Amino acid sequence: MLEQEIFRVDDPGRIRDLARAHPWATLISHTPDRGLVVSHLPVLVDDSRQDAGDTRDAGCTLLGHLARADARKHELGSHEVVVVIQGPHGYISPSWYGETPHVPTWNFTVLHVQGRPEVLDPTDTYDVLSATVDHFEDLLPEPWRLARVESYAHRIAAAVTGFRLPATKVTAKAKLSQDEREEIVLRLAGALESGRPYAVPELARAMRDTRRNP
Repeated sequence: MLEQEIFRVDDPGRIRDLARAHPWATLISHTPDRGLVVSHLPVLVDDSRQDAGDTRDAGCTLLGHLARADARKHELGSHEVVVVIQGPHGYISPSWYGETPHVPTWNFTVLHVQGRPEVLDPTDTYDVLSATVDHFEDLLPEPWRLARVESYAHRIAAAVTGFRLPATKVTAKAKLSQDEREEIVLRLAGALESGRPYAVPELARAMRDTRRNP
């Protein structure tokens, strides 16, 4: 990924917030036999490392799980991997600027977390599954809990591999028109909020927030 100082995100709090808000991730490995292996899975931020003052990672430890068959394909735990987390993103039309010259572009936020996964035992794997369910269910009026089907959940958990990923390198980028004047950023944000074919209100909020909190 092209790294540009103006779009770099270094603040660990912002990085973890991005991961929390966008938990559907892409896991990428390179193995000797299969070459590139790619899987898609939900991930959580492991706040216990931060709460304990753990300094073994680069500011973001993730928890995740995937099918045991996928974990074998990735040879999980034997080498470094990259987890890609995509935040809000969207097309920016030159017609929205109200001035020329401009060309089409894409605004986005993205996070790359690199490290060597720690494969978890069955007990910790089940805890990751339960925590993942809680993470999503907590937003519902009547949250559902894995404990409601505990026996069944333990049986299917046997086919799942959980992991913890302490980051050895974190790269976060937020390309949100920081190189434009404030009036232009607000104009673009308004277009993204207006319900046009390419409306992305979350991206518009990110652009406004970045302008207020550079």
